[in-house]
Amino acid sequence: MARKNTDTRAMIDRYRWWEVMAIYAGIFVFLFFLLSPFIEGFLVSLKPLSQLFSSPYRFWPENGSFKAYSTMWDSVPAFGWYIFNSFLISTVATIIVLLLVVPAAYAFARFEYAGMALVLGGFLAVSMFSGAVLLIPLFRLMRTLGLLNTYFAMIVPGVAFLIPSAIWLLRTYMMRIPVELNEAAYMDGASQFYTFRRVILPIAMPGIVVVAITTFIGAYAQQFIFALTFNSKTEYMPLPVGLFAYFGKQDVIWNELMAASFVGIAPALIIIFFLQRYLVGGLTAGAVKQ
Repeated sequence: MARKNTDTRAMIDRYRWWEVMAIYAGIFVFLFFLLSPFIEGFLVSLKPLSQLFSSPYRFWPENGSFKAYSTMWDSVPAFGWYIFNSFLISTVATIIVLLLVVPAAYAFARFEYAGMALVLGGFLAVSMFSGAVLLIPLFRLMRTLGLLNTYFAMIVPGVAFLIPSAIWLLRTYMMRIPVELNEAAYMDGASQFYTFRRVILPIAMPGIVVVAITTFIGAYAQQFIFALTFNSKTEYMPLPVGLFAYFGKQDVIWNELMAASFVGIAPALIIIFFLQRYLVGGLTAGAVKQ
């Protein structure tokens, strides 16, 4: 028992005091650069317009209020509908991506065939392209298919650009699942589909949740360029276009723009908050050898 306590104590105290201070200092610097834009944006949403360009600049708002959070709805009356559209587009895109990616990632993780490395490399190459590079051919394709001014004009390109990275992420997770599980199920007479549905899917659920969250965030963030190009109807416009409405010809209502930004990202933050334990579990799964 004494030996075990000594080993545990040595593991806990393996860092010196100055090393611990350096670690916490590095974490503080990282969090500062990560969170400072959000903090500054929130404080801007509390400031009156007269204070935004005052000299000298004041970091903390004087007589700050949440007035911009109520007046922003008057500046863009359809703002609530824009949020709904963004949430709908991201949700549908995430569902379609999962339906296509989960079986594809399982196939890439379990089966070997000629040219598989080339196909995976092609997926990786496609994910490096920006949607702006393919706007003209995508516009012609959407027009030919009759999808302009519809939700699918933003869902279909979004799904196409999200699938490659999702396959790579989920394939890596499924490769960590022991192949002996498939062999044991096969010895018991289970088919490939039954093994995939009843054995692999429950184990891979943390990884699937990670892919779902990253896909939802990606679909939520990439809607501006597609909506601005493929849609001209207000009833189908997503949130980024609604935020773009705050940029007037002469000036920008910065406090209302920041308030609308925080309200707009609230659905994504709520989803991440409730699914964070699955996110952490999926990202760290397989890091420790069992």
